[in-house]
Amino acid sequence: MTEYKEIKKDQEPTVYLLQEIPGTSIGRPKFNIMGALKYGKIKVLLKEHAQIVLSAGPVHRELVKKLKDVKSHDYIILTGDPSIIYETGKILHDRKITQLKWDRQEKVYYPVPNFNPNEREETYE
Repeated sequence: MTEYKEIKKDQEPTVYLLQEIPGTSIGRPKFNIMGALKYGKIKVLLKEHAQIVLSAGPVHRELVKKLKDVKSHDYIILTGDPSIIYETGKILHDRKITQLKWDRQEKVYYPVPNFNPNEREETYE
């Protein structure tokens, strides 16, 4: 029975939150991301105040370590420092992961599938 639970746990999608939401450290997050829970369990990768200063190395290594188990059925919410978002893109460039995009008007997350420029697209003429 334990094996089944472990297998099932591996198949549950994870929503990777790149950085904690601003205000989290003082107990008052700037916005609510609970709507993303419908896509899977949320895993925060970096603290709210993480930044790239002078060298991307330390942040890059930490992200590589935390993103090593990303699966094709997982999601990512890109929040925080644009330099960190860029580093994350470099790490995940060859993997399939779906981005969750917040729609301000509808107030819901929409999945944005990974685009691979090397795959041929169907064209409708």
